[in-house]
Amino acid sequence: MKYSKLMKERVRRTEVLFRELGYELTDSEMLEDSYTAGFESDDGFQGGLFIDRESKFLELAFTFAFSAHFADFIRSRLEDIVHICYEYGSYFNLETGDGEIALSVFSKIYYAGLNYFSLKETVRDYREAIDTLEELFQIQREFGRGVSYGDT
Repeated sequence: MKYSKLMKERVRRTEVLFRELGYELTDSEMLEDSYTAGFESDDGFQGGLFIDRESKFLELAFTFAFSAHFADFIRSRLEDIVHICYEYGSYFNLETGDGEIALSVFSKIYYAGLNYFSLKETVRDYREAIDTLEELFQIQREFGRGVSYGDT
């Protein structure tokens, strides 16, 4: 599997910056045109990152998973989800299937502007979006699983 020089540099730069920010990269996978990895902080926050050769962005992802029985619960909070994602510069995708509802929240940052401070601020806003969504869903109180429930 041959990586282009550009892909190698994007992966190297991303890995270095995440380590400098105190995140551990886990489960990394290099494919011909993409790279994926998980990241985790010392306090247990987890997410995923994606690099695609054709994209000019580093993409961050976090997924909440709910039973299909929670469809009305999610539907009733959809407007709040939109507002929260907008407030923190994130966007989301909602998928249903196999008796499950998956709400994935994403953030992107241009490689052209990718440096320590821009990634630090992007991740900070991204974590705020996830934390605010966890509060909206009342995961700790209603589900009793703790803050990390739903992390990918």
